[in-house]
Amino acid sequence: MKYISAMVAVTLAVIFGCGAGMSRAAGPTPVVMGTATPGGGFELYGGVLAEVINSTDEMLLVLPRNTRGSRQNIPLLEQGTLDIGLVASLPAHEAFAGINRDEPTSLKIITAIYPTFGAFAVRADSPARTFDDLIGKKVAWGTASSGLTLLAGYVTGALGLDRDEDFAAVYLEQAGRGAPMVINGEVAALWGGGVGWPNFTRIMEAGGRLVGLSGDQIDTISRTYPFLRPMTIPPNSYPGQEQPLETVGSFSFLLARADLPDELGYRLARAIHEAQPELAARLPQGRDTLPENTWDAAGDVDRIHPGARRYLAEIGLQ
Repeated sequence: MKYISAMVAVTLAVIFGCGAGMSRAAGPTPVVMGTATPGGGFELYGGVLAEVINSTDEMLLVLPRNTRGSRQNIPLLEQGTLDIGLVASLPAHEAFAGINRDEPTSLKIITAIYPTFGAFAVRADSPARTFDDLIGKKVAWGTASSGLTLLAGYVTGALGLDRDEDFAAVYLEQAGRGAPMVINGEVAALWGGGVGWPNFTRIMEAGGRLVGLSGDQIDTISRTYPFLRPMTIPPNSYPGQEQPLETVGSFSFLLARADLPDELGYRLARAIHEAQPELAARLPQGRDTLPENTWDAAGDVDRIHPGARRYLAEIGLQ
């Protein structure tokens, strides 16, 4: 009976996210990770990230969980419902800066994951060749809680446009609904971004095109919001992409709840670094999940989890 009771306790802890409080004697430490809605980039990346961490450190058991995305992951982390969570660049920026909240978040960075840029994807027969060509058109921005949708607000705002008033805005229940809507002609374009983003891959495989920003637009956006940096997405980042794509963006993160134990933060950072070659081999966006990018993208060293910072110091980043 004692054995059965112990097994039940372990099972319930895994299901309900008591991960970091589990003892080593119970086996691998469960770590509950929030991703996003099905069909999006965070679900794809989070699933592979969990697999490579778990295969690298047998005493870690990262458990991906679908959520509504970045802007839900932040409060779930702050409540302790999640141990770690994927958060896009702009929701993270706003949380650390205390924008639209009572005070700055105390969440901590485990690692920078990959840069999130913004662009449109259209069908091959679309007349749209520039960002301005899509003004007034029916555009799917993504899910309401997505960091990519927030990025769209910053980009349009910097250009003197309103995301909802100057476009026929469509918001999705699930990120994966965006690509079919473009392919079937339900919307003129889908906003999104990040190398390897599943929706863009599907549209490009169907013969679509990506639409970025002009040089003047990039200058205006980066001057208005310096944390949005010019980015060049090289050719062949997506199927059929023959030309580089010019746009803006910044790094997204894997964040941890503020009270995640230091040793657990250290082991996560170490496992991610050691597993990075496998991550990069399986996902193109994994090429950017590097310790030096964490150091550069954090903006403030105190935002990095103490355990992750200890690991960075061990490999010469301090």
